[in-house]
Amino acid sequence: MRGDVVRAVCRSLVMVIAGGLGLAAATGAANAAELVPFRDKVEPGTIVVRTGERRLYLVLGDGQALRYVVGVGREGAQWSGGSSIEGKFLRPHWAPPPAIRLKQPNLPAVIPSGSPSNPMGAAAMTLAGGAYAIHGTNRPESIGKFVSYGCIRMHNEDIMDLFDRVTVGTPVLVAR
Repeated sequence: MRGDVVRAVCRSLVMVIAGGLGLAAATGAANAAELVPFRDKVEPGTIVVRTGERRLYLVLGDGQALRYVVGVGREGAQWSGGSSIEGKFLRPHWAPPPAIRLKQPNLPAVIPSGSPSNPMGAAAMTLAGGAYAIHGTNRPESIGKFVSYGCIRMHNEDIMDLFDRVTVGTPVLVAR
């Protein structure tokens, strides 16, 4: 049951409407991607998220990857497994899911892009199955922590960098 709630929350976090009014107001200071050695046997072009490290790697091949600092699922909202990028959205609107609206009943049905209340940030990439996304943030201070309902949260500058480097169908591996 708890996993179903986590999946429903992130599914609703993702997109109700693509496009919008502009970039999210809080871009924060990005922890720019860092070129690092990467020895795992993973195909180039794969995204690897290591939740324990709170890091996302874009595997480049030849033993290298780009590493980004990310926010990941809080206790009880962590997951692992394989997926792929299913959709890419710039400046997404956000529809708070029922589980969040129960906790915060004053939230509107849809929060437009560009609103300081929109947690999706500058861009979002949905993962196959619709349960989770890799997305920007309106709370840059949360990056590097266990903070989400299961989605992978990035600085807005970092999500835009990653967004431009990957395509729909890019494999995503999440490991604890």
